[in-house]
Amino acid sequence: MFDRLPPLTALRAFESAARHLSFAKAAAELNVTPAALSFQIKSLEEHLGQPLFHRLNRAVRLTEAGRALSPGATEGFDTLTQAWRAARRLTDTRTLNVTAGPAFTAKWLAPRLYDFARLHPEIDLRFTASLRLMDFDLDEIDVAIRYGYGTDTHLSATPLSHREWLTPVMRPDMVAQFPTPRSLLRAPLLHNASDDFLSPRTDWPAWFRAVGITEPPQVTTTFSQPDHALDAALEGAGVVLARNTFARRDLDQGRLVAPFGTAISTRAHFRLLCQKAAESRPQVRAFRDWITNQMRGSDDLPTGMTIIPVEDLTP
Repeated sequence: MFDRLPPLTALRAFESAARHLSFAKAAAELNVTPAALSFQIKSLEEHLGQPLFHRLNRAVRLTEAGRALSPGATEGFDTLTQAWRAARRLTDTRTLNVTAGPAFTAKWLAPRLYDFARLHPEIDLRFTASLRLMDFDLDEIDVAIRYGYGTDTHLSATPLSHREWLTPVMRPDMVAQFPTPRSLLRAPLLHNASDDFLSPRTDWPAWFRAVGITEPPQVTTTFSQPDHALDAALEGAGVVLARNTFARRDLDQGRLVAPFGTAISTRAHFRLLCQKAAESRPQVRAFRDWITNQMRGSDDLPTGMTIIPVEDLTP
């Protein structure tokens, strides 16, 4: 059988018409006249030796041959489009598309972006704040910042922190009301549910075990995102068991305090991910170098703080 492919323009005209089941809509999508589109499809049918559409009075319907060709044509053009986008991105040294979780974007990245923009005015930085696991090609993402244990063997992974530690934080005016770890049993405790996937868990019961208290704490309010829990603590709604990465800025500036000398830690950490083929691109390299420098020391403990790995705590 002679398998030479027909002209790409004819296949493109067919794919669009098959997807819309309308020659007029396909012509508008491809920015050609209906007559030109009809001519391309007719030439494709002549190349095949049989019709691809039943032409009705006010509509078109795929023939058996059309139904056989349509899925593969759509998949083929989708694959070609993705490959073309990937190839073009390799020549783009100005645009950098970054995705990070909403909390990391709000509490860590956003306050520091002016520094990156000042150092690299030539880079057009674009952010997507989402926890969705994105496809680097389909979503046109250059860099992803993710939190967890990390099994990213097919990607280039740069650790941004070596450990995350958590300790109770509250507004300074609440310290007199809750001066000891045991007094927290009657405090309004705020919970960040986004860490519930961690094992062992880094929650209030784990922290109380770390300070030798076995009574079960009562959580007052649960939040799906850590930045929301921190914002509630900033408003005086309660005490939150906060991760150092998110709370560090508020602690350094005195809006929140960590009055107790015990923190629990987890092996989970932040990491920067990109495709291995993209790690040498200048804008990716610049962002990686900048953020690793900014994150350096972020997991250091404050003076006098004792850290207990959550793995060492017995439930």
